[in-house]
Order: sequence, then structure tokens, then C-alpha cells
Amino acid sequence: MRSVLGGGIVALAGLCATPAHAADEEIQVYMNEFNDLHQLGLDVHVNYVPSGDRTPDYTGAEIGVHRLRVTPEFAYALDRHFELGAYLPLTTLDHTGTFRVEGAKLRLKWMGSHTSHGFFYGLNYELGRVDHKLDQNPWNNEIKLIGGWEGDKWIIAANTNIDFAVSGPAKGPADIELATKVGYKLTRATTIGFESYNGIGTVRNFGAVSASDQASYLVVDTRIGAWDLNAGVGKGYGTNKDDVIVKFVIGVPMGR
Repeated sequence: MRSVLGGGIVALAGLCATPAHAADEEIQVYMNEFNDLHQLGLDVHVNYVPSGDRTPDYTGAEIGVHRLRVTPEFAYALDRHFELGAYLPLTTLDHTGTFRVEGAKLRLKWMGSHTSHGFFYGLNYELGRVDHKLDQNPWNNEIKLIGGWEGDKWIIAANTNIDFAVSGPAKGPADIELATKVGYKLTRATTIGFESYNGIGTVRNFGAVSASDQASYLVVDTRIGAWDLNAGVGKGYGTNKDDVIVKFVIGVPMGR
């Protein structure tokens, strides 16, 4: 199974080498989380940029600074290894106070192992269509390789994200990002940690770190009653125009 998935990733990256932008409606490192079997789950992704560069990335692009993004993510586990997900809808409240619905995305996640202790690994595939204000290319794909380890006190995870456009006027080589997380468990309900999202170039210019977006976050994961919360404050650097980013992932109890 893993060899087939690996071969498919290489083939897609080579055949569809086109640019995509980081899915900044979702600032999250995938770990060993998996929805309850045959139950609908909901995470709400929220992020806000209080300071940064006001220059748009391209003509007609939405400016990131002072923009609030709120994206519900629904999930449904088909079995113990496959999970369907939908980011629906992608919404923004821009610096002028204008509210917009700007797209939707679907995903399919496969987890080979996702126990609460020990090694875990998996793969996530995402396809979405977004408004021109978010991306010059309306249809985009992402392949995410997931891996990590969880112990009694520490959890470590890494994602390799390969982003490429399906259609649009600004196609180019697929972007590659390495997202990592290290967390320390203060209690059974609360973990503090560090997340880093580092562009490492494209499939044709691998290792071009200085020409890519970078961001690092101090984060806390906790549980408040039946609600789960990931909260973080981050700093953008490299080519990232967002100086300070505040982000939340809110796990909404559905039927619990």
C-alpha cells in the first residue's frame, strides 16, 4: 500500500508541477487525530493577521493584513483508515469589513496507523476551488504526507505538503512545504508546543528556502469541557507577507 501511494505522489508531482499557495484557511500540522467511526466531526479554523505587508500578491488579490478567515471543516470516518473531509465554506472578512464566501475544498485522508501511542503515518489528498481573490488559479490540489510519534509526554509530527494547481493562468512547478510540530504534555488535557511551516522551494528548485514563505508558532492544545482547542501566535518571515498571525482550530462536539 505504501509503495503504491508513494509512486502516485511522485507521478502527480511530476505531471502536475504547477504552483499553489499555502491553504492559509487551515494552519495545522496533521497528526494522529482521526474522527470517530461513522460520526460527523467538525473543526472550525479561524485565523487573523493583525500586522503585515499590505501589498497584494497579484492584481485583484485580497490583502491578508487585518483579514479574518473562518472555515468549518467537516469530517466523516468511512472505516478505521479512510476519512472524508470538506472545508465548506471558505469565508473571509477583509480589512474593509466586507464578508465573502470564497470557495470550498474536499479531502480524503488515509491513516495506516493512528494509535494514541507510538508511530503514526498517513496521507491526505485535497482538491479545492477558490475565488480569484484567494488564488490566481481557481482549482488546486495538495498532497500531504503525514508522520510522527506520540509518547507519554512528547508528541512529534511532520507533514510534507506538495501543492499544485489543476487549472489557471499562473501555473508553475509544484510548491513543497515542510510542516513540523513538537509538543509537551503538561496534563492529559493540555499540551504546549511549537509549530513551523517552512517552504523549501519547488520540485524544480528544491531547497530554495529564502525564496519561500516561512512561519513559526507557539501553540497550546487543550480541552474545555467537550470542546477541543488549538491556539497559536505566529511570526511570518522569508517571503511571507504576514508579520503576525493568530490562529485557532476549534473542535466542536457533535453528538458527544
